[in-house]
Amino acid sequence: MKKNIFWLSLLLPCLLSAQQHPNILYIMSDDHDANAISAYNKNLVQTPNIDRIANEGMLFNRSFVGNSLCGPARASIITGLFSHKNGFRDNLSKFDPSQVTLPKLLQKSGYETAIIGKWHLVSYPTGFDYWNILPGQGQYYEPSMINMQGDTSVQHGYATDVITNTALQWLKGRNNTTKPFFLMLHHKAPHRYFFPKLKYLQQFHTRTFPEPASLYIDTAGRGTAWRLQTMSILPDMKLSSDLKVDPSYLMDIPWLRPDPSEIKYYQAIIRRIPAEQRQAILDIYKERGEIIQKLRPSGRELLKWKYQWYMQDYLACVASVDENIGKVLDYLDQSGLAKNTLVVYTSDQGFYLGQNGWFDKRWMYDISMRSPLLIRWPGHIKPGTQTNAMVQNIDYAPTFLDITGNPVPKNMQGLSFKNVLQNPKAVLPRKSLYYHFYEFHSDHSVLQHVGVRTDRYKLMYFYTVDEWQLYDLKKDPAELTNLANDPAHQAVLAEMKKELIRQRQHYDDHEPAGVLH
Repeated sequence: MKKNIFWLSLLLPCLLSAQQHPNILYIMSDDHDANAISAYNKNLVQTPNIDRIANEGMLFNRSFVGNSLCGPARASIITGLFSHKNGFRDNLSKFDPSQVTLPKLLQKSGYETAIIGKWHLVSYPTGFDYWNILPGQGQYYEPSMINMQGDTSVQHGYATDVITNTALQWLKGRNNTTKPFFLMLHHKAPHRYFFPKLKYLQQFHTRTFPEPASLYIDTAGRGTAWRLQTMSILPDMKLSSDLKVDPSYLMDIPWLRPDPSEIKYYQAIIRRIPAEQRQAILDIYKERGEIIQKLRPSGRELLKWKYQWYMQDYLACVASVDENIGKVLDYLDQSGLAKNTLVVYTSDQGFYLGQNGWFDKRWMYDISMRSPLLIRWPGHIKPGTQTNAMVQNIDYAPTFLDITGNPVPKNMQGLSFKNVLQNPKAVLPRKSLYYHFYEFHSDHSVLQHVGVRTDRYKLMYFYTVDEWQLYDLKKDPAELTNLANDPAHQAVLAEMKKELIRQRQHYDDHEPAGVLH
């Protein structure tokens, strides 16, 4: 009896520690806009499993990023720092692995840490007990994965399934279950080039989706930044590489003929489809080629078709993500882990779904800057709650550290929103959110810009062309009316400029030199 008591005395602190410190399951998709989640918007797609996180926890209506791009968003999430401080400004950067990061701090405090799926920070992950990542963007079919020994191997299957199954294998195979865990489960989907799984392609390829009010907007006269962008669905979304139309249907239509690089990419992604599924997928996409051959569309008619095909593929990718999240949530329930696991679902940023005739992200406009955020924490978050608190992705690391009882490093620029989880009416102690986008000399030609967002207004400065944009988010939530030169809003403009300068000083952002100083 005394022997049993002795061993119980040794085990009890470990068991209590595991109970007191919640597990954290952080699920992040790539380019998943909030409007493609039915908890936010029921008009495009049903996502019952993602919705379940909101129904059993909290939905954030105003969650934002500080630099709307894949790699920079990920760097901010694990460091709690803006891009100018963590050094990862654009997708051409390389993450400095010697930095203090959230996984390192959690690992040090006794957490078992893992990341599975998309990493996209070039240098190998550090601070993780286990990692298995996609190289770069990864591929949808037959994806390669890099293991901790640096070996790359092709995994049979569809990327969303492969990543989920790998995560479940890790959860089920943990050696020390007395330790709490921190798992980052990062999906590739629904990132461009939006290649669905056959099951969902079959379901979505005949659906018609509502067009956004600004799909056919005339962008002429809206400033240099709008004129230079190359993220418009009509001219910039490719029929073969993006929408999987066989190039043979396009070669005799001069304004639609793909260039050799697009043809090569199309052939490469088709070859990756497992042989047993390839013909069924090609038969579905054949319908698009036949429509193009018959109608030979251009202008508004071509945009109409492109938009529908884009939505079909994008939302089919989302449906696959939702299915796999259901598998993970079910496992948490079945294993008993759900009671002490904080589950987060988000995306690395928002994404244009035809608004302004666009796809992609990068801009500080809310569609791009806003990301979905849904969090479930049994016993701590009241089910079915929503909050309008403005949070940002630099806040994730401080929040997770706060929740797990760890001190937040003083250099972290984010704020903990733990109090918001327990009180949805709580607000964070700051007047505005800061934003800085750097990457112009790459995809989509969105000009570099800085800006601030308050509850009511947004100010953006495209500093390479000296262009100001000011929006009243209450009267103009679509951000289509630039008030920067409106005489009636000069006082607001002046105040917002002061706030922008204040934020740049507060966050110690002096890049590029001379801007607003």
